Amino acid sequence: MSSDSRPGEGGAPALRQAPSPHAPVLVDSVLQWLLPAGRLIDGTVGAGGHSEALLAGGAGALLGMDLDRDALALARERLSPWQGQVTLRHGSYEDMRLAASSLGWREVDGILLDLGVSSLQLDRAERGFALRHEGPLDMRFDPASGIPDAESLVNDSSEEALAELFRRYGEERHSRRLARMIVRERPFSGSGELARAIARATPRPWPRRIHPATRVFQALRIAVNDELETLGRALPEALSLLRPGGRLVVISFHSLEDRIVKRWLQQEERDCICPPQLPVCACDQRARLRRLRRRPLVADAVERGANPRSRSAKLRVAEKL
Repeated sequence: MSSDSRPGEGGAPALRQAPSPHAPVLVDSVLQWLLPAGRLIDGTVGAGGHSEALLAGGAGALLGMDLDRDALALARERLSPWQGQVTLRHGSYEDMRLAASSLGWREVDGILLDLGVSSLQLDRAERGFALRHEGPLDMRFDPASGIPDAESLVNDSSEEALAELFRRYGEERHSRRLARMIVRERPFSGSGELARAIARATPRPWPRRIHPATRVFQALRIAVNDELETLGRALPEALSLLRPGGRLVVISFHSLEDRIVKRWLQQEERDCICPPQLPVCACDQRARLRRLRRRPLVADAVERGANPRSRSAKLRVAEKL
């Protein structure tokens, strides 16, 4: 295992499990679609749960990447039984081609992307992701990256920019109202402080089981980490790395991510993307993959009961032609 690293989540049923509260979602489906495999990339390795299951299931070699250094430290420990088969790298999954090239890998058998924020990050108040904890308004996957944090975004953006951000990335129906309140009451320095202000400003009744600040916090996190744009850049990189017959598995947790993945897969399995009104094809598009399932896989009732995070998970899988 290399010295640069990052982690994932829990273990798979009937496999050796490291003592960790961070359970990976849809593990059985990940194993079903990615094994057997010689070389795999886990682009969002987190605490190492999916990677552990894949290695225990017979994967030959695995490259794990993550922006979260704390997660990588957990993954390094969790995956230590497979030291000779694992390389962990600190970095974004959009750079997976460069990371694979450094290992001499020109192509791989499978790639896994488990998107969004992990329970490891949500459980630590000092990371600023959790609206029910008191912590700094950070929300960066890599706090040492030097990029602006959520506090800067909240306190320095115009009312118009905040409203657009909440609408676009959070699909927040009260985006203008909440942006106006933030500009009026700022500066904000803590996650709990901001969450309470949003709760006071949100008209009742609130949706059951959902904190009124959830969509705003999602929007801030996505914007801080450039998540949707990163996903859009990474998908073509992943496809170019797969060998013919290799598989891409993407797990998303909200509609914005899933929409990007779905539309990209639809485009890449078409032989022509010309407007329908053109009488003759004028593009050079050729199908490069095929979806192995038209509809996404979701967690069953047993997993949803055992792991609440799995309730919103959607898994899409495609194979390179």
